[in-house]
Amino acid sequence: MARAGLTAERITRAAADLADEIGFDNVTMSALAKKFGVKDASLYSHVRNLQELRARVTMLAAAEKTELIAAAVAGRAGRDALAAFAHAWRDYALQHPGRYTATQTPVAPGLVEADPGAVRGIELTYGMLRAYGLTEPDLTDAVRLLRSTFHGYAALEATGGFSHSRDTEASWARIIDALHVTLEQWPSSTEKDAT
Repeated sequence: MARAGLTAERITRAAADLADEIGFDNVTMSALAKKFGVKDASLYSHVRNLQELRARVTMLAAAEKTELIAAAVAGRAGRDALAAFAHAWRDYALQHPGRYTATQTPVAPGLVEADPGAVRGIELTYGMLRAYGLTEPDLTDAVRLLRSTFHGYAALEATGGFSHSRDTEASWARIIDALHVTLEQWPSSTEKDAT
């Protein structure tokens, strides 16, 4: 019989908290069972295996990050929306390092499409970029630029990768300014194809 009080949702949230404490890659069923004071087998009544648990944490974290970004960009456009989006992304990455790592982890095919939070995150990103007048394939290229920039900056900052005396907040603000200018002046792929 399953241990009273354990549910898949409660286990997933505990795993996400544990990921923030010890790192997403260090979360195991045994470490989680210790947190609950139960044997590993008690968890398997609610979650099939470690792979499913990690996928659940990934989807939970993606939904949390999306909600923060959605609240930040609501009613904004252009540079204001871009800055709000960037700040929410970075804040989540720095405040929830284990969860953030989970958001960068691929999940099994079909899970993203079935998860409304993940779909909303994609739609939110593309919607913010459409205010710059971008269409495909430029939209996808711009998404990749933003994701690479936000992820790279947050990852370097989290590991102490910026040793220069320049204030990281000042650099971050300049990066957002540069991204805004880049997005406003994005060269259309159709123009490039014509040359």
